[in-house]
Amino acid sequence: MPTVDVNTLCEWLAAGKPVTVLDVRSQEDRAQWSIPGSLHIDAYDALKQGRPDALDSVAAPTNRPIVTVCNRGKVSQIAAEQLQAKGMQALSLEGGMQAWSLAWNTAEVPISHPDTRVLQVMRTDKGCLSYILGSADSAAVIDASLEPSLYMRLAEQHGWSIRSVLETHVHADHLSRAKMLAEETGAKLLIPAQQRVQFDFTPVADGDSIEIGFAQLTALRTPGHTIESTCFPLDDVCLFTGDTLFLSSVGRPDLHANEQQARERGRLLFRSLDRLRALPRHLLVLPAHTSHPVPFDDVPLTTPIADVFCRLNDWFLSEESFISKLLTRLPPTPPNYVQIVELNESGLPTGLDVTELEAGANRCAVG
Repeated sequence: MPTVDVNTLCEWLAAGKPVTVLDVRSQEDRAQWSIPGSLHIDAYDALKQGRPDALDSVAAPTNRPIVTVCNRGKVSQIAAEQLQAKGMQALSLEGGMQAWSLAWNTAEVPISHPDTRVLQVMRTDKGCLSYILGSADSAAVIDASLEPSLYMRLAEQHGWSIRSVLETHVHADHLSRAKMLAEETGAKLLIPAQQRVQFDFTPVADGDSIEIGFAQLTALRTPGHTIESTCFPLDDVCLFTGDTLFLSSVGRPDLHANEQQARERGRLLFRSLDRLRALPRHLLVLPAHTSHPVPFDDVPLTTPIADVFCRLNDWFLSEESFISKLLTRLPPTPPNYVQIVELNESGLPTGLDVTELEAGANRCAVG
């Protein structure tokens, strides 16, 4: 059965190649996460049962390839076979959505800063957003969530050497690649000061400055999502917010916390967000996650901080109403988050198969 791998499909979508992606999973699985622009038919059970009419309702164009998608790449092979029997150019996505969790694309953030550029690196379905900040011949990577070679290749393409690797906090829904990236590049590993991480790093305290070429990041401690959560303003241009503030939501305070701890962290989050509300209104918010599949359109996910707080205006009537709204709207906990946190605290071992561990959409936001 002809198949296509994740990297090839990413290249096709990024280049705008005519291709139809057909998701044959159940509606329940589809609702969790999906490939941007894909079509859907709830045919999973019918295909597993071997029903020859499972895809009779598909009316995809015959002059372009169709890539069938399921959870792990098995049932999608049955779907591709049925479509081929109908005379269509059908391929099955290798590894299915589990493999697609590592799919990525990039977009440049529009900033005005001397000899400085920011690339947003997006894990399209997992929703992880990481950044390469390049200035002069130096670069910093923030919240690395993909293989180190990817960031090294992107930096090399722009003539940058990665000198700093930063984390905004200890992540709970994806495995951090920050330690690996720092080791492979010889860069300084910078993590907000805390007692959780069990390997060597350079602690970052509130108010610390980090120089990258002509640019300067300043650490702004914003506890709430986690106790060590820290945002990083880039001069007077943009703000790397981690999981403290998203484009239309805020970070959840309950992971690795009991009810009382979650309430106290909610109180801290309210005060941290109040601190961010006082920043210049034009600062572009650059979060560490998004809750929606990212299209391959070269458009970065960012918006001025004033627009974010305008959307969240009714959240800030009082501290108590904020906490109440926050705790009553918590989404389901991220899959495998306990194991992921433990690995991020101890240091990600090399050779670990992460596809199944990380599978699933991002669930760090409350909106």
